[in-house]
Amino acid sequence: MEWLALGNIAEIPALGGRYVDTPKGQIAVLRNENDEVFAVRNRCPHRGGPLAEGFVSGKTVFCPLHNWQIDLEKGEAMAPDHGCVQRFPVRVEDQQVWLGLEEVAP
Repeated sequence: MEWLALGNIAEIPALGGRYVDTPKGQIAVLRNENDEVFAVRNRCPHRGGPLAEGFVSGKTVFCPLHNWQIDLEKGEAMAPDHGCVQRFPVRVEDQQVWLGLEEVAP
């Protein structure tokens, strides 16, 4: 798998995220209150809202447009909403964040 170096974990806003342009498209890289990092396609399944601008709580991101909640471990919208986003692997080593450029299987 190809890994892309993203920099220090502190460069990802706590309880939020940022996006990265990759050959696979725009990917949201999100960090929660426990410094866990997640990566998903930067497009809400509802209306395409930019998930990198959403609020992160636990393992959920809230879309900034219509407050849809996306489970970051499964990539699925939480009930009563329906839909999913593509997920990508992330690893953190010595405070450095690495993004895998192959999608995680659903």
